[in-house]
Amino acid sequence: MVRPANDSPLEVSCPQCAKPVPWLPESTYRPFCSKRCQLLDLGAWADESHRISGESAMDEADIEALLAQADKDAPLS
Repeated sequence: MVRPANDSPLEVSCPQCAKPVPWLPESTYRPFCSKRCQLLDLGAWADESHRISGESAMDEADIEALLAQADKDAPLS
């Protein structure tokens, strides 16, 4: 990573609390400021408070319907 011209470490904002975090090897939880913020963020992903937008995943019934349709469409050999 490139350091700024003034030789001070790059600082990023903690994604959870916005506290400045120096981007150094000693910053164990970077980009988070602490283990607490890291775990809070992980929990938000786990309970789906954070998610990447897009099409929802297919459930098992949708997959079974697609497979059944594919079997009907497949030519007999």
